[in-house]
Amino acid sequence: MVATVNVQRITGASGSKTYTTVTAVRLRTDDANTADTSNPIPIPSSGYNYSYWASICLDLSGTFTQISNIRHYSDGSIGWTFGTGGELRRGNRDSGDVGCPDASYQQASGTAGTTGYAIEDSTNGHAYYKTQTTPTKNIANDTSGSPATVDSSTYTAAGKTKHIVLQVKVASDATQGTQSAETLTWVYDEI
Repeated sequence: MVATVNVQRITGASGSKTYTTVTAVRLRTDDANTADTSNPIPIPSSGYNYSYWASICLDLSGTFTQISNIRHYSDGSIGWTFGTGGELRRGNRDSGDVGCPDASYQQASGTAGTTGYAIEDSTNGHAYYKTQTTPTKNIANDTSGSPATVDSSTYTAAGKTKHIVLQVKVASDATQGTQSAETLTWVYDEI
């Protein structure tokens, strides 16, 4: 038999989080899991604005012996116009897996319609990442030849994997407008 693997986005407070199976994720300035154009990331007059971070995991079910070595990557080129210093980034750990354990999930927040808190913000950032030496990495550097190891655990039963935590950083010289879809890929070993 083969496992059933679904990509899920997590939203809501940690005590009552919601897992929603998704085929697309829209990064926006609220903690919603909808693909509409509400609360886009406005271009700041100076500095940076951020999307609310998006926590995304794999949901494993079905009949399988073992799933392990869960990795994530981009095609190496995100074609969005972020402006100078802007990027699509992911939460990063100085060593080990870059994925956030489900127990360390943290709801995204900020000022809805304006900006989310940066993952590395010392006060309001993501607690699992903000104290790392390098709390975020540009996801364009995660490629098929060098994917990010999200979760090195071995799963022998249904469950949720560690989360990849994504965020967009937009600079004051970014180009306004809806950006084209980008494909991010999950890979894993199954026996």
